Amino acid sequence: MNEVTIGIIGCILMLGLFLTGMELAVGMTVIGFVGYAMIVSTHAAMNILANDFYDSLESYGMTVVPLFVLMGQIAFNAGIAKRLYDCAHKFLGHIPGGLAMATVVGATIFKAISGSIVATSATFASVAVPEMDRFGYAKKLSTGIVATVGTLGVLIPPSVTLILLGLITQQSIGKLFLAGIVPGLMLALFYTVVILGWARINPAIGPASQKFPWDERLKSLPAVLWPLLIFVVIMGGLLKGFFTPTEAGSIGTFAVLILCLVKRDIGFAGIRQSFAEALRTSCMVLMIVASSMVLGHFVAVTDIPMAVAEWVVKLPIHRHIIMGLIFCIYLIGGSVIDDLAFMILATPIFFPAITSLGYDPIWACIMVSLTVCIGSVIPPVAMPVFVVKNITKVPMGVIYSGVYPFLIALVICVMLLFAFPALVLYVPSVFMK
Repeated sequence: MNEVTIGIIGCILMLGLFLTGMELAVGMTVIGFVGYAMIVSTHAAMNILANDFYDSLESYGMTVVPLFVLMGQIAFNAGIAKRLYDCAHKFLGHIPGGLAMATVVGATIFKAISGSIVATSATFASVAVPEMDRFGYAKKLSTGIVATVGTLGVLIPPSVTLILLGLITQQSIGKLFLAGIVPGLMLALFYTVVILGWARINPAIGPASQKFPWDERLKSLPAVLWPLLIFVVIMGGLLKGFFTPTEAGSIGTFAVLILCLVKRDIGFAGIRQSFAEALRTSCMVLMIVASSMVLGHFVAVTDIPMAVAEWVVKLPIHRHIIMGLIFCIYLIGGSVIDDLAFMILATPIFFPAITSLGYDPIWACIMVSLTVCIGSVIPPVAMPVFVVKNITKVPMGVIYSGVYPFLIALVICVMLLFAFPALVLYVPSVFMK
């Protein structure tokens, strides 16, 4: 067998391992090690295994992952999300569908200090769904928006997905953070428009709640201003070059911790829980990154990326159609196994092909992130939907019926970014030349 054939067989076997429920890092390491040993030698594979894990785990740049994860966990355990939702509720609750809109607004701001899709969905499933139930919202709207709103975590920085894409593709994490801001805000706006239109068509699905006086609304604003201030400091420092993404993560984490301690929102037990959860999540992400490097070396020696790139460039069809086909592969693969796992598997193969077609690498990473957004909420593997089901005990069919209208917003966002790449590239081009 030649190298390309071995590579294809290895990828198929790895998909099979994922389907058995094997941990992502273990599956990628096993296939990467065995495949590299078959093509090069066992001794070389052992060296690659040791060097890749050491280089990944001792890298200063990798500290950005646990820092941003810890920042989000502290914010989560301190109840910041609940106050953000309460503030948005006071301003928007009197509008038909307003509580669902408040969920979008609260999640958008919460995402500015949290890097996890699942954490965002879990938080608002606990906070927003009971409140919407109290005012008679239809279950498909309340659970559908909570399951979908976690997708903002893929685009709005700090995003673990964008950090992983930056590490895999060797792109600037700072530029990816900036590039994700406009698409993330666009997506939040589209979600709001969908809710407004849905509530206008069927007012019973999202009844208006009470209208709060302006003094109560203004008193709730500090809950929003502090997280936004921290976000501005983090992104402003990155924009001006005052600090690196790792330094931004440390400053943001310290600022959130001090804010929560001063306001007495979190005690020792909450801090301990935040560190434990952040450690668990960070170890998982770091192991995935290290194992993906082992797999990446195996894929590289098979020449599959170059073969795919050459084949794609020679196809007698328009490059936009080719990009559409690549995105469809991401969606199909992500619907069978975990979206993050398929992204890590597929990106080293397809990214050279995308750039060989002349597409900007930063734009390509954001578009891949959007396909992860879509894949994260479509069956059969939709982790935010599973989280919402476990917390609310609402049947999966009801949640999915509420998710589907918001998929329209995701598709429209993809189409606009495809047609107008400047929506992605303008901010990083201005602030990080």
